[in-house]
Amino acid sequence: MRLFNFLRARFRKFLNEEYWLEDYLKAGMKIGKNCDINPGLLIDHSHCWLIEIGNNVTLAPEVYLLAHDASMKRTLGKTKIGKVVLEDNTFIGARAIIMPGVTIGQNSIVAAGSVVVKSVPPNSVVGGNPARHLMTVQEFMCKHEQMISQSICYDSSWLIQNGITPEMKEQMAQTLHQKQGYIV
Repeated sequence: MRLFNFLRARFRKFLNEEYWLEDYLKAGMKIGKNCDINPGLLIDHSHCWLIEIGNNVTLAPEVYLLAHDASMKRTLGKTKIGKVVLEDNTFIGARAIIMPGVTIGQNSIVAAGSVVVKSVPPNSVVGGNPARHLMTVQEFMCKHEQMISQSICYDSSWLIQNGITPEMKEQMAQTLHQKQGYIV
């Protein structure tokens, strides 16, 4: 059994087994405190020491953090590499891709599905493919404050972890048909 565990650990990358966050940290990736990392995060295992995640960062499901780009390897014989830095208090939306050499500035938001190929200044909201500046975080929050005042809002009893009932789920689905709401 010890031999199996040794071989498994030694040849994990060849077996296509999933790497765990602790493996990336051991290999040199840096991560701050109080981060919210959702399922399916994909980290560039071959260059993970070039990835730095600050404090209070949220990574939504299936975010990609890539510190290398091998698209020119066959033709030019080189692979582009660069640091990926997610500064404090950033939010990276579901299935966003952060490319090598990109820094996401403090307090910034990257929209779901975005492909970020250039660094993002602090306090910015970016989105798209390639990602572009949409507005400041302050403008984003003001926009949603106005929308909240005109929308359906649900308290924490409507969350899975607080026991939302099947009836409440059905009511929410019917009420939010073709409109959006907010939840605490």
